[in-house]
Amino acid sequence: MGNNFLSFSEAGFTLPQEEVIELKSKNKKLTIGIPKEVLLQEKRIGLVPDAVNLLTLNNHSVIVQSGVGQIINFTDKDYSDCGARIVNTAKEVYQADIILKVSPPTNDEIKLMKQNQTLISALQLKIQKPDFFIQLMEKKITAIAYDYIQDEDGIFPVVRSMSEIAGNASVLIAAECLSNLNNGKGLLMGGVAGVSTTDIVILGAGTVGEFAARSTIGLGASVKIFDNSLYKLRRIQDKLNTRVDTNMINPKALEKAVRRADVVIGAIRTKSGRTPCVISEDMVKLMKPGSVVIDVSIDRGGCIETSEVTSHKSPTFIKHGVIHYCVPNIPSRVARTASFSLSNIFASLLLQIGDHGGVNQIIYNNPNIGQGAYIINGQLVNKGISDWFNLPYQAL
Repeated sequence: MGNNFLSFSEAGFTLPQEEVIELKSKNKKLTIGIPKEVLLQEKRIGLVPDAVNLLTLNNHSVIVQSGVGQIINFTDKDYSDCGARIVNTAKEVYQADIILKVSPPTNDEIKLMKQNQTLISALQLKIQKPDFFIQLMEKKITAIAYDYIQDEDGIFPVVRSMSEIAGNASVLIAAECLSNLNNGKGLLMGGVAGVSTTDIVILGAGTVGEFAARSTIGLGASVKIFDNSLYKLRRIQDKLNTRVDTNMINPKALEKAVRRADVVIGAIRTKSGRTPCVISEDMVKLMKPGSVVIDVSIDRGGCIETSEVTSHKSPTFIKHGVIHYCVPNIPSRVARTASFSLSNIFASLLLQIGDHGGVNQIIYNNPNIGQGAYIINGQLVNKGISDWFNLPYQAL
């Protein structure tokens, strides 16, 4: 029996062809400006040379002000070798489409900004005045507060990273303050055979408290952790993977611990408002002469009544015989490490912005990043800021 089937072409049919559609790439080339930080206590920078190299390899341009990395031992050549364009003045940097700063811009820096620019920086709401937002709105700036950006797990990566550094650094600072070189008691932060260990009290079982406890345990000192949340105390026990003395905050137990302590580290954080004061001046008076207080919470008012804001240049003072270290922004003390940590986060953020096709696109398509935006094209979109400063609000 012969083959009676006809081919499609013989029967007058044609096979359907795939339609070729021209797809436009979402990728957008970014121009990023890194000016010098002008605040005296701010030594961190937004991008280290390795991060600049990553961005330039992805076809983005980076403009760096000369000397930006000098304070943490990066030269202009380090940046230029990684593809950055070095300029001499801040005015030239502010010609970039995106300005990346660690600290919020000053009034003079805002004047250098151009219309419709994007600003990525910290917000530091507690120190701002209405004029700060009004000036940004008048220039139709899109402003993103990096400390309000969350990741996929609901964690604030910048806050978490800087808290880890502050926790570790607080223990090292305490060790310095205890030494004879700094008029301390001459104690070693850690255990030696036949000698009693140093007693450390940590107030707060959050990220700062967790990493302060890790360092303390690693050095061999004795640690007690206080918090007003039983959940946080259980969580820190699990994270430390060892049994530590944890206590709910109550005046009697706290007074007993503080009286015996060689070091008290204040690491209590609140979601909003002033940090509650849990160590009274009377309790500080009971501490042993030469003991040390490190109040990491000082940037929100401090959790120890005798705390007063100090600076990196003059970090300590003595009150009631107790050495107090109350410097805000402890991560700037180890600025190179902090800059690498920030740079990892910012480089990833900038690459995402480029991949999404621009700042506005990522704000509207990625709610985790979008919640960090408080001004979009000159419109204030953060209800909390609007209510706080009585400024006009535009819903997203």
